[in-house]
Amino acid sequence: MVAHAAMPDTFPALVLNADFRPLSYYPLSLWSWQDAVKAVFLDRVNIVSEYDRCVHSPTFEMRLPSVVSLKTFVKPALYPAFTRFNVFLRDRFTCQYCGCREDLTFDHVIPRSRGGMTRWDNVVTACAPCNLAKGNMLPSVAGMMPMQAPDRPTVFELHRNGRQFPPNYLHDSWLDYLYWDTELEP
Repeated sequence: MVAHAAMPDTFPALVLNADFRPLSYYPLSLWSWQDAVKAVFLDRVNIVSEYDRCVHSPTFEMRLPSVVSLKTFVKPALYPAFTRFNVFLRDRFTCQYCGCREDLTFDHVIPRSRGGMTRWDNVVTACAPCNLAKGNMLPSVAGMMPMQAPDRPTVFELHRNGRQFPPNYLHDSWLDYLYWDTELEP
C-alpha cells in the first residue's frame, strides 16, 4: 500500500494502545495534533514517531507527534454498540439482499410491524430499493433472504471488516502499525 504524500493541514496523530495496536481501525483512531501534544504534556502517551513540522512557544519547541502509544493499556470492549454505522460495517457496506453498495439503509428482517426487534440479530444493511420491495413482509414471503444471517459481531470482527476500507489518507509513519486488507475494494 502506498501512503499519500500530501499531508493534511491537521497533522493528526495515530493513537495506539499500549500494545501498539490501533485503538480502532474504522474509524481510524486519530487525535488532532493539539490533543496529542496535550497528552504528551500530561504524560499519558509515548511519542512513537514525529512529523517534520514543529510547534513552538517563545521558550519551547516540539516536533508534532505522528504516532503515539498510550502508557496504560485500555482493554477493548468485547462487543460494539448497536449503531447504524456498525451494522453497515458488520455487513461490509453491502446490501444483504442484492449486493449493492449505494443508497444504504437498514432493514428489519422480521418487520417491526410483525414484532421484530431493533437488535443485531434482526437488522441487516439493505439498499433503499430492496428495503422498499421487501416492505413489511417476512423474508420467505418476499423471496428475499439475507446473504448472511445477522448476528452480534465482536469488536475484533468489526476491526477486521474495517481493514477492508482503508482511509484516503495514511501517513508513512503509520504504515508499520496498520494492517489493511488491500485485496478487497470497498
